[in-house]
Amino acid sequence: MKDPRAFVQTMIALASASLGLVAALAWNEAIKATLAKLGLGDDLAGLYAYAIVATLVAIIVLSLLGRLASKLGGEAAFEREAEG
Repeated sequence: MKDPRAFVQTMIALASASLGLVAALAWNEAIKATLAKLGLGDDLAGLYAYAIVATLVAIIVLSLLGRLASKLGGEAAFEREAEG
């Protein structure tokens, strides 16, 4: 192993991604169950509403994390076209 720091950083990134996926799947099941309780479980409108809400939440979270990264002196993983 040439660079132990790179190894640890890679392991942290992999663990973070894995745990994020597990959390996302758990939220997915919880939201599906909620939609089913509301009678929108298999309804096309309910599925689209779920997809739109999930997309908006992802955009907001990524935007906030990008701002935090720039305040801390790091770089965001993505840049908006207007800023580029």
